[in-house]
Amino acid sequence: MRAALQKSPAIATIATIVLSVFSVTFPFFALVLCGYLATRGKVLPLGSISGLNTFVLYFALPCMLYRFGAQTPIGQLLDPAVAGVYLLCGLIIVGTVVALTRRSVGWNDAAFGALVTAFPNTGFMGVPLLVALVGEQSAGPVILSMAIDMIITTSLCIALSRLDVAGGHGVTAALGKSMRGMATNPMPWSIVLGAVASAAGWTLPAPVDKTMAMLAAAASPVALFTIGAVLARSQMNAHEYVRPGQYVPLALAKLIVHPLLIWAVAQGAMALGVTIEPYTLTVLVLLAALPSASNVALLVERYGAHGGRVARIILVSTVLAFLTFSAAVTIMVR
Repeated sequence: MRAALQKSPAIATIATIVLSVFSVTFPFFALVLCGYLATRGKVLPLGSISGLNTFVLYFALPCMLYRFGAQTPIGQLLDPAVAGVYLLCGLIIVGTVVALTRRSVGWNDAAFGALVTAFPNTGFMGVPLLVALVGEQSAGPVILSMAIDMIITTSLCIALSRLDVAGGHGVTAALGKSMRGMATNPMPWSIVLGAVASAAGWTLPAPVDKTMAMLAAAASPVALFTIGAVLARSQMNAHEYVRPGQYVPLALAKLIVHPLLIWAVAQGAMALGVTIEPYTLTVLVLLAALPSASNVALLVERYGAHGGRVARIILVSTVLAFLTFSAAVTIMVR
């Protein structure tokens, strides 16, 4: 093997790139595996997972998002080209999945199947992983995409999910419920406050900033561990058999179709004269190559959709992403 590498510099170069990518991505997925095994092995009680979720969602991640937002130029946080490409691709994914699955599973399951296909795990995995891979400049597109998914894509899918309820009369109530949930979610507020701080040039007092920095530093390992725990809990609670055809294609669409669509639409936009920097395009493609967002499982429980199907999409996409995401990094990051 070593002799073959010495005879072929190209193979040696590719092998070096692949190993360097795996050296960055492996610890992130290893922490997910640790959380999964700890839960499956009953080392971590199921009742403690909600506490981990609370810490990540209400303390660690908001601090991380605020700090990234405050340190990112406001122009990167409000880039219309990035927002347009990402939103258009999300709408295409949602529309396509709903159109292909609605007749077989109904509006509720079709809508949440679309959401879990279009919504990458940006908060728990994407922010720390992309910052480690391509630098803190990635924070702008990451935060912008997260805001689009949390506010527009999620609200749209919740509205579509209600079209089965009393002839669609539940749409307004569902949207109101969604907006109330968004208003009590600290992550959108931390993004907004970080953007305001960036625009105004505000800095926090040193003791407060250090406290937030400590909480932000805890976000990555705890969030990744929690993803594994949530996946294990979902699998343990999903006793109903689900045919692979109901979830494997959507998991593959999340990992392969979504990033390819982002790349194709961005290329088309640039051909029409829209300015998108190569670095920004790389970040967008890698965002789309992330596995499905684990928080969609919580929405599924709230709105009564098929939890086992969505849990399997999240689980399969997370497992396969170790290879597919690493491959995307190898291709996109030169």
